[in-house]
Amino acid sequence: MEQKITEAPPEQGLWQDSTEELVKEYGTNSENGLGEQEAEKRLAQGGYNELTVKKQSKLVKFIAQFNNSIIYILIAAAVITLLLRHYSDSSVIGIVIIANAFIGFFQEIQADNALTKIKELLVSQNYVVRDGQKIEVPARELVVGDLVNLEAGDAVPADMRLISADNLRIQESTLTGESNSVEKTEDPIDKASVPLAERSNMAYASTAVTQGSGMGIVVGTGSRTEIGSIQQSVSNVKTQVTPLMKNLNKLGVNLSVFIVVIAVLLFILGLYTKIYSLPVLTIAIITMVVGSIPEGLPASTSVVLARGVQVMTKRGAIVKTLPAVETLGAVDIVDTDKTGTLTKNEMTVTDVITHDHHYQVTGTGFVDNDKGVSGNVLLDSQKVDWQNDQNFVELVKIAGTTTDAELVQTDGEWRLTGEPTDGALTTLFHKLMGRAPEVDELDTLPFDSAYRYSARLIDDDKQHNELMVKGAPGTIFDMVKSSHPDFDSDSWYEQVNKLTDRGLRVVALGWKDVSNSENEIVMDDISQGIQLSGIVGIMDPPREEVIPAIHHLRRAGVKVNMITGDHPDTATAIAKKLDLDESIHAITGPEIDKMSDEELSKEIGRYNVFARTTPANKLRIVRAQQVNSKIVAMTGDGVNDAPALKQANIGISMGIKGTDVAKESADMVLVKDSFTTIVDAVSEGRHVFDNIQKTIRFLLPTSFAEGLVVLISMIMGQELPLYPTQLLWINTVSALTIQFAFIFEPAEESIMVRGPRDVTKGILGKMDVFEIVYVSVLISSLGIFTFDKFVDANILNPVLGSTMAVNIIIFGKIFYLFNIRNSYPIISKHFFENKMAFGIIGILLALQAFLVYAPFMQGIFHTATINFYYGWVVPAICGFVVLVVTEIIKLIRIQYRKRAGQATKIRE
Repeated sequence: MEQKITEAPPEQGLWQDSTEELVKEYGTNSENGLGEQEAEKRLAQGGYNELTVKKQSKLVKFIAQFNNSIIYILIAAAVITLLLRHYSDSSVIGIVIIANAFIGFFQEIQADNALTKIKELLVSQNYVVRDGQKIEVPARELVVGDLVNLEAGDAVPADMRLISADNLRIQESTLTGESNSVEKTEDPIDKASVPLAERSNMAYASTAVTQGSGMGIVVGTGSRTEIGSIQQSVSNVKTQVTPLMKNLNKLGVNLSVFIVVIAVLLFILGLYTKIYSLPVLTIAIITMVVGSIPEGLPASTSVVLARGVQVMTKRGAIVKTLPAVETLGAVDIVDTDKTGTLTKNEMTVTDVITHDHHYQVTGTGFVDNDKGVSGNVLLDSQKVDWQNDQNFVELVKIAGTTTDAELVQTDGEWRLTGEPTDGALTTLFHKLMGRAPEVDELDTLPFDSAYRYSARLIDDDKQHNELMVKGAPGTIFDMVKSSHPDFDSDSWYEQVNKLTDRGLRVVALGWKDVSNSENEIVMDDISQGIQLSGIVGIMDPPREEVIPAIHHLRRAGVKVNMITGDHPDTATAIAKKLDLDESIHAITGPEIDKMSDEELSKEIGRYNVFARTTPANKLRIVRAQQVNSKIVAMTGDGVNDAPALKQANIGISMGIKGTDVAKESADMVLVKDSFTTIVDAVSEGRHVFDNIQKTIRFLLPTSFAEGLVVLISMIMGQELPLYPTQLLWINTVSALTIQFAFIFEPAEESIMVRGPRDVTKGILGKMDVFEIVYVSVLISSLGIFTFDKFVDANILNPVLGSTMAVNIIIFGKIFYLFNIRNSYPIISKHFFENKMAFGIIGILLALQAFLVYAPFMQGIFHTATINFYYGWVVPAICGFVVLVVTEIIKLIRIQYRKRAGQATKIRE
């Protein structure tokens, strides 16, 4: 008997096939299953039902971390500084190289771990019918065509088409992200396209049976399952290079090329003009190159990023890679799942409608207090005594008596065990009665999709027993109307529609008295005499902190999108309640499937709610946004989120309810599952980028100034004011002190009212380049001018002049630091905000005094004891000149920004 093996997850319309068609298609038997010999044959042909993970040598992975342009530049810088015996710089750069390699290496190891975690989801034992016998076999030995028995508590071992389902419910959150278990049936679905969340006659590997039993024919194993498709997606997705690293790589290449080209041209010019002898010319060129290269940039950037990671850890976010913390600051879009992230994942009764009134019930979720939950009943926004409404009293009794869900206090927190809808009714009872229900149960009829209600018979301690029912409104209404012809079902359906339009799930509750001699439920007699107590509207309430968090993100120019497996109407209603955007536009997974990648990328910006999505949909959504040059953050907690989390520029997983697979695939883990942490992360990301940008704007002109001192002196054919060892000293003490002042610079007030930065424009703008040029020229000119003035006038000898020039460069850096620390004028309330900067400057001045006055330092660095005026006052005056000039230009820039902002407001 030949088997037809599907080569992809079962999305070819298997839900449309009848049992007879399935049996023929997969060469099996709906009663006896496969023969043992046929199963062995198929196992040999198709392989084991497991997910394989290709493993690369860890050594190869580690060596591969050195294969990028920025590492080449750093290695070259380390070698040059080592040859020049600048051991401190060489050591720092070497540490940065190794640290970056380890960071990349561990990131790849984590990605492998994500694949391994997915593989582990398929490890189980299951009952299979073979040769007419029910036997237990390992899940890895299942083959296509096997007849698998499913019972409550079983893990679904493979993708299968159900051919029988008895009150069967399956928890599919690993694939759909939705917490509610799904009703299953064996009936064919007469539709060509059905979203994964609505395939009621399919069961998928890695999901779990929560209720009932069923039988299914295996249609996909191993990598040919839905979970296998997710694993393949995770392995195929390449980790995104962060915008910052792209910018730094580009900046590093451009700087290196620029400096090398200048050095070559200058060397050729020196040979042609014969200004210096060849040895002197070589030393001068090397001195210029060493002075111009900002060796401290990689270390400074890493330290600023590390500081950002440390801050985020304190705020409840574990950032797994250094560059990821800055990426959040550049985010344009946050794609977030709904259940548990935007909402509490605590189904709650918000509306109760009886024959007389429409009540609102306050208190969302499981409030942490001694009673577990709290809330009030309101009528027209006024608190009322609900016990005056007998129908309401009966409804609460039914809510608590007919559910099997329980509120359990664990580690000081209340958690629900049982079905979410039942949990909402249990919570209502707790909320209003202040206790758990006590039930003297005689018989129970569990919910079944065939009749869409459940019933419970109880001993009511009266002259009779009581039968209680709850279920779909239409079903309960029909029961009531069969015994009460005057029942106004139209008005009740109108109430139901109002609730469903708001995205609420509606449950109807009813009851009747029966003889105390009745101890069993007879289905045929249930509808006789049933009375309606009322209906309840249930919703998964939004987290209280989410709405202001979304407002903060919108104000910061960040668009928030909801991606969910929910019905589009429910998702839209929640989006409106969250004030996700000024207007809500939804699209479903099946609609996305009909669009090409090009069409999707063109249309993606129109939508902010994505409903009925599959893992493949999520991945395509993120990619379509990235095609439009958007920096995308993706939040998720399920296995189904893993490919999109890895594809996103920044993947964010939940720490509490997130699966191991999601955590391994993400760049950041929210410890407390709090969406508000994302706002803090965006703010800190922008803060980190600002400080990195300030560090670069500080390092480049001050480094170029050192090189320009040498360059200008060479062009003028005069004695060099600075020795190579002095330039190395300046770079070393700067790397160890002043450039780290930016680490402690607080965030500016405007950080969350401006839009995301344009990552395509790089780190430095035109004004920044202009600033780098004029500041480097200003500092170098002051150094050369004062050296020439006092040495040529024989006021100072060349060694004393060189000592003074070193201090001029240092003081130029110090005063420029005060200008560039923030965008406010120097005389403002912000001057003393960064107190660490003053301490760092104090350390730098102490080191300079050590350089100037320590005898052994004088011999190494060609300095000499110089009087206070020439050694400190003149350099301070030069530094003050730098401050005045840069502050004047800063004030001009501030006025320009104000006028530009006013002009924008007028245009708007």
